[in-house]
Amino acid sequence: MANLLDLKSDDFDYNPNNLLDTLIKQLNLKNDAALSRALEVAPPVISKIRHHHLPVGASLLIRMHEISDLSIKDLRALMGDRREKFRIGDQVIRVD
Repeated sequence: MANLLDLKSDDFDYNPNNLLDTLIKQLNLKNDAALSRALEVAPPVISKIRHHHLPVGASLLIRMHEISDLSIKDLRALMGDRREKFRIGDQVIRVD
């Protein structure tokens, strides 16, 4: 399984900063520290995501969905993930 952060494709330009900035604006937050409190994660998690040291995991993506009311598909699109399929373990899952 390829590491999400190592993918270099024309169809996939991973940039979590757009996602984080959009959430900050939509939720009327001041900064990353306020976002980390809203998402109930430690501030270094947001920093590691911003600096491409940590991918946005499924549980964090779900939490973002819960607090923002944006669909998972929209959240994935905001960070540049436009794949129609993705792999979890040995299973291929289609996103429709």
